[in-house]
Amino acid sequence: MEETLKNLFDTVGGWVWGPAMLILLVGTGVLLTVLLKGLQFSMLGYALKQAFRPHGKKTDGGDHDGDISHFGALMTALSATIGTGNIAGVATAVVAGGPGAVFWMWVTAIFGMATKYGEGVLAVKYRTVNKRGEMSGGPMYYIERGLGSNWKWMAYAFALFGTVASFGIGSSVQSNSVAQAVQSSFKIDPMYTGIVLTVLTAIVVLGGIRGIAKASSLIVPLMAVSYVLGGLAIIIYNWDLVVPAVQLIFSDAFTGQAAAGGALGSVIRYGVARGVFSNEAGMGSAPIAAAAAKTDHPVRQALVSMTGTFLDTIIVCSITGIVLVMGLLGAGGEFVKPELSGAALTTDTFNRLLPGPGGWVVTIGLIFFAYSTILGWCYYGEKCAAYVFGDGFANVYRVIYVGTVMLGTVVSLDLVWLAADTFNGLMAIPNLIALILLSKVIVGETKDFKAKRQSGELP
Repeated sequence: MEETLKNLFDTVGGWVWGPAMLILLVGTGVLLTVLLKGLQFSMLGYALKQAFRPHGKKTDGGDHDGDISHFGALMTALSATIGTGNIAGVATAVVAGGPGAVFWMWVTAIFGMATKYGEGVLAVKYRTVNKRGEMSGGPMYYIERGLGSNWKWMAYAFALFGTVASFGIGSSVQSNSVAQAVQSSFKIDPMYTGIVLTVLTAIVVLGGIRGIAKASSLIVPLMAVSYVLGGLAIIIYNWDLVVPAVQLIFSDAFTGQAAAGGALGSVIRYGVARGVFSNEAGMGSAPIAAAAAKTDHPVRQALVSMTGTFLDTIIVCSITGIVLVMGLLGAGGEFVKPELSGAALTTDTFNRLLPGPGGWVVTIGLIFFAYSTILGWCYYGEKCAAYVFGDGFANVYRVIYVGTVMLGTVVSLDLVWLAADTFNGLMAIPNLIALILLSKVIVGETKDFKAKRQSGELP
């Protein structure tokens, strides 16, 4: 049965992540980059200031509509993005696609920042208030409200894919990687890890978005900084390997010599797929959190959302990717394909390059990253499920979701990753189509924000 499912997801995933998806995914980012005149470069500094502005400032939400602050929305989104994709996902990409996959992750992130910005604009502009007085938004709402009732089928398709995907990318993938890391480092049975994760998840998600945002705002900054500092320590300690590793990343990105059979397509596919898995730009998940933010204008929250892709892929994933390639260099500077993969490979590499603390940095980082991702994706999946089945289904969804956390600790990693990749792609299709069709709205809101700032109406 398991082998049959693997073959099914491998076939469907290959189709979903084919040339058409790569063109649609990167093309949407390129289109928005051109229409917005490279906003992700010109306004990145301003966006970072908005993201980390102390809570309580007028631009951090104030008395505006919304459930959580700009920072809370960003941390909720980052809790769902900074996870196993940064540790296990990058390792999987390097093993399957070669070191050049890291380069294509960077490309995906650069254009993905424009995509994430567009998602944020539409999420806030078309959000609505549900029966419980909470904000609800995301692709299903901007498809329905922005494109009209004729497109409602596509809104339902996204929400359905998002609901199913949450059980893979959100819960089981994360718990699976944590169980592996804990078993490898502490020799603890995956079943016990699953029980602990399940209980901790249940405790937080019962508090809804406010509880999730509060936990994420504590966990994400602490662990992200710790992981980055640990990775930088390895890079500095093994400085002689940095230049050869970076050179190999760039050369392999255009030759694919280190990939299976020297296939450049594999390098690009795994780089783009893992890049999207990590930062979720174009998938449509992050705008669900963005819609909950207290803000005075859709663009302000969109700029904050944009920084998530920068922090996730350009910073955190780069640390993992460069360190992995450094650890897999042969005596002649060639790439030596490892026997390990996933979180086990990252843990082993960090430990070899920084004996002692290196392995702990990965293990502890993965545990907390994965846990925060489980929390963030519970909110995403709940909103998607509520759109399809009604607000009353929220509590039922949470129970099912918590159950899949336990299930993920005893399921094959290969099967879980294949399923996650497939549903990632299926989610992205309706979302990217909507972003293209609503690109004029994104540009219009951007011009409005800039005009109001120039006139002094907005800070």
